[in-house]
Amino acid sequence: MSVVVRSVLFNLLFYLLTAIYLIAAAPTMLMPRSGIIWVAKFWGRTNLWLLRRICGIGVEWRGLEKIPKGPLIVAAKHQSAWETFALLPLFADPTFIVKRELMFLPLFGWYMWKGGMIPVDRGARARALTRMAANARRAMAESRQIIIFPEGTRRAVGAEPAYKHGVAHLYAQTGAPCLPIALNAGLVWPRRSFLRRPGTVHVEILDPIAPGLGKAEFLDRLKHDIETSTARLIAPASL
Repeated sequence: MSVVVRSVLFNLLFYLLTAIYLIAAAPTMLMPRSGIIWVAKFWGRTNLWLLRRICGIGVEWRGLEKIPKGPLIVAAKHQSAWETFALLPLFADPTFIVKRELMFLPLFGWYMWKGGMIPVDRGARARALTRMAANARRAMAESRQIIIFPEGTRRAVGAEPAYKHGVAHLYAQTGAPCLPIALNAGLVWPRRSFLRRPGTVHVEILDPIAPGLGKAEFLDRLKHDIETSTARLIAPASL
């Protein structure tokens, strides 16, 4: 089958199965939070299986042994929708920093509330950061892993990085270590494209950044670590 046919088939199954999961997960609204987190992880694994079987897209995980136990900030490169589900199974009790608007979506938003996702009102600026930090501290008190995309939105492969200060504020306010993650998912699942190109997503878990750095020093370190590794992961495609 051609890339176009495989992509269409995958997208149809992806949205169909997502709808089925949303309906099947209804009982978790009456269960502890762990119920919806389990469903979310299983959904992530299902999507990875579909990508491998239909589109010929695999994944290579590097540095999994570097993931600390307990409360953690996970700062990942954001190139496509791939990382929004693929990273879930890596962590014991993950939660995402998400746009506040997503929390009001029928079913999907309700499950995000149940799962304890952390909403951010981007229009509120300073007040939004204060609320985000307070919610993050509560999540940390429950030993959760907070996943944040430091650039705030998907960036095309090779685009100039645009790191926001929210991740540095989170780091300073929680006193938790930060785990940087580099990846090249945008090569096989391009931003704003329905095509799913065959290949391997390389995900590199980098050395954790211990608490205690100043905001500016931390953000410089985070950006250097992620961007250096990401450039290396996408380099073969430019040859």
